[in-house]
Amino acid sequence: MKRFVIHTMGCKANQFETSVIIENLEMYGFSHVKHIEDADIYILNSCTVTHKSDNEALYLLRNAKHKKSGIVTVLTGCLAQIEKEELLKNDFIDYVIGNDEKLNLYDYIAKDKKCAVSDIMQLETFHTTELSDMSKTRASLKIQDGCDNRCTYCIIPFARGKSRSANIDFIIDQINNFSAHGFKEVVFTGIHIGLWGRDLGLTLLDLLKEVDAKTSIQRYRLGSLNPLEITNEMLDFLQKSEKFCPHFHLSLQSACDKTLKSMNRFYKVEDYLAQIDKINSMFDLPFLGSDIIAGFAGETDEDFEITRSNLEKSGLSQIHTFPYSMRKGTVGAGLSSQVDDNVKEQRADIVKEISRKKYNDFVNKNIGTTREILIEKHPDKNGFLKGVTRNYLTVITNSKDIKFLNTLQNVRIEEFVNGKIYGTLQ
Repeated sequence: MKRFVIHTMGCKANQFETSVIIENLEMYGFSHVKHIEDADIYILNSCTVTHKSDNEALYLLRNAKHKKSGIVTVLTGCLAQIEKEELLKNDFIDYVIGNDEKLNLYDYIAKDKKCAVSDIMQLETFHTTELSDMSKTRASLKIQDGCDNRCTYCIIPFARGKSRSANIDFIIDQINNFSAHGFKEVVFTGIHIGLWGRDLGLTLLDLLKEVDAKTSIQRYRLGSLNPLEITNEMLDFLQKSEKFCPHFHLSLQSACDKTLKSMNRFYKVEDYLAQIDKINSMFDLPFLGSDIIAGFAGETDEDFEITRSNLEKSGLSQIHTFPYSMRKGTVGAGLSSQVDDNVKEQRADIVKEISRKKYNDFVNKNIGTTREILIEKHPDKNGFLKGVTRNYLTVITNSKDIKFLNTLQNVRIEEFVNGKIYGTLQ
């Protein structure tokens, strides 16, 4: 029996696809193990958002061979899709498998096909994949793949292809299957889920209405959305939905109009700041996360100061930030006035500090409130039950009673100590 270990980098879509890879290989008699030393095959499901992620991927593959010289290494994911055959020049990489092909990884290993990477830009339909992994507490469902935007900093459309949507009936059937197996919550994932339905003549709101009307799931959560995709009609619907978890992740990228224009993002800061205020006014302490790129090409000190000021006054709950990384093949890589790496890091550190303060403030606003949490199937290391609130806070409870595992319970949030939130089951 072949034994394999798999490492996942990057987004929730990659995490979902890793689960598909595991099920695919196990179906053919492969055994999933935790450690390289116990494995015959090392699989890396890669990300290529930044140069840093590319370098990390190559390091992990080289390190796998170093730890166990006879191990077979398989590189898949976005780095594999972009670089293709070039990667096989490295003696520590045995197989390179593309993003569409990885969902049937066994076929290529069995045929000893060293490089299997199709032209993903030619794909017109969503690769429907059913996932039966029942070990987790929250189910993930990939509803979309690809991206039609051409942001000047981003290589992902060329790694994932055009936007392609899962059929609405398939999505509803999958959610009801999850419910039948005891899941209480489903998380919708994809590369750009706000584009769901465009190729089908539908909108994301159409899907959410069907989920509310035709499924028995008790909670659902959305992945990252472009601020323009959250319409007033959608907000009105979500405010009334009993299933929607008030957790928004806005793909903002900058808080300076000049930088946004250079990034080829089609919205203005004042519009999305107003939208953030509206969301905060419509929901009870909604979680509002965001992405910010620090030091994009041409971003001056004055531009960054505008971003810093706007982020500080915004109603965001948390900000994920990273320094801009030039990607070969993007418009951004050819722009003049690239920002010094040390300056990028300094700016990213400033945004991280803003994020830390905002998150602390958000958690403290929740102290003393009673929230519904979904108790995870696995307690913490001390045996205490923990779970996630609808507004995306992980709370450690005062109970060790395993009869509550995978149930919805109310918890009073009591304190926030050393980065951990504690509460009392009601």
